[in-house]
Amino acid sequence: MATTADQLMAPGLTTPPTQSVLATMAATSAAGTNGDTSTKERQQEQQVDQNNKSTSPKPNAMPSLKIAKMMPNNSNKEKRVYKIVLTGGPCGGKTTGQSRLCTFFENLGWKVFRVPETATVLLSGGVKFSDLTEKEAYKFQENLIRTMVQIENTYFELGVSSTRNCLIICDRGVMDASAYISKDKWEKMMAANKWNPVEMRDNRYNQILHLVSAANGAEDFYSTEDHACRSEGVDLARELDYKSAAAWVGHPYFDVIDNSTNFEAKMNRMIESVCQKLGIDIGDRLQATSRKLKYLVAVLPPDSEFPPFQDFDVVHHYLQSAGPKVQARLRKRGQKNHWSYIHTQRRPNVHGQARIEVKTQLTHRDYMNLLAQRDDAHFTIYKKRRCFLINNQYFQLDIYKEPGHPRCKGLVLLETYSSLTGDALKNCMPKFLNIVKEVTGDPDYSMFNLSLKEDWSTTKKFCRTATHDKGATNGISKTPLVLNGK
Repeated sequence: MATTADQLMAPGLTTPPTQSVLATMAATSAAGTNGDTSTKERQQEQQVDQNNKSTSPKPNAMPSLKIAKMMPNNSNKEKRVYKIVLTGGPCGGKTTGQSRLCTFFENLGWKVFRVPETATVLLSGGVKFSDLTEKEAYKFQENLIRTMVQIENTYFELGVSSTRNCLIICDRGVMDASAYISKDKWEKMMAANKWNPVEMRDNRYNQILHLVSAANGAEDFYSTEDHACRSEGVDLARELDYKSAAAWVGHPYFDVIDNSTNFEAKMNRMIESVCQKLGIDIGDRLQATSRKLKYLVAVLPPDSEFPPFQDFDVVHHYLQSAGPKVQARLRKRGQKNHWSYIHTQRRPNVHGQARIEVKTQLTHRDYMNLLAQRDDAHFTIYKKRRCFLINNQYFQLDIYKEPGHPRCKGLVLLETYSSLTGDALKNCMPKFLNIVKEVTGDPDYSMFNLSLKEDWSTTKKFCRTATHDKGATNGISKTPLVLNGK
């Protein structure tokens, strides 16, 4: 019997809004609906809501896989539940990474749950793929996903009921199964079960961490010893590593932790990445390495020039904020009328530390309520976001669309996170893109400024503080990186 996406994925959306989001919603309720929300755009948002309802599959009779969403109460409204996936090819450091993350966050006072790898549990029972028929292998993968979802849901529910901040570490996630099955069979399985990738990939987990296999960049350390379910040679390990990374392309917070440093530094980069996304100040406990980079792209090449990619429709709304140094915005991101919603608050520098972004996953209802706080001084930003992976480097290409300010017409910006510099950074960049220059920290390419309705030369709202200043880039020079002779 088919299982609907709503039944399988509902617990992935239970992370409660932070105090800042709840405060904003309270302010909205107190102030009432204001004139910032145009009738036309409100109707468009309501139409999207109706479309979502009409296209959502109806729950069927599989109560064993359905867990109701749990609403936060007043006593734990500031609590955070953060769900991450550790994935990657064989011998990438997932087991050690789990242990390090667990120790680090428990020392911060968090409750940590570690979800076991479902495939290892099932395969350790005597299952061998080589002994299965094609039909048996297909059903095994389908049942593996169902089992994985149920196991994860158990931990997700515990995270919601916990009275402490909670980190839930999943040893692989549901999309990893697509790396071990053909594209046709995967799509057949998705359709038969009424699953969709936005729910399975984007809404279910807060962050994906791909730990690159030692077979790709650290071959001397690749080993199949001490692992009952690992028998892959180096070449197969590399292939599986690439496929497991490709399975998660499109997730909004997907970080690749490669082998460019020694193993200890690799583990620190993994922990640092999680702390950055959570907005946790790690001080000098970890050496900061990765920074956000942004580049101006001249002309968009044909789709055929790209490696496998995922395209998303993205809509940004800036919100009224508590002060001139605080930025708040909403993001709606989706494919084929399935959406995820994020609230971002950018806090000002404190004690010389770089700005911190706090991101909170929202329900559609919370998103619609917060739209009433839209800042009328900003245009709504519409983009097509293209996500792809090259040389273990994850890229997002933002293609600005109309309607919007004329300054955004034809604008294409490439973003990535990297600790590389100089020639090493240049060599990993997409060669098929005509990159004009690096614009990291350039206020002329800040989305906040790009969305302003007023003229930059006269408005007092123009933000001249670079988002990624010296503190954010760890003292690395912001000299523009010029590629392709431009």
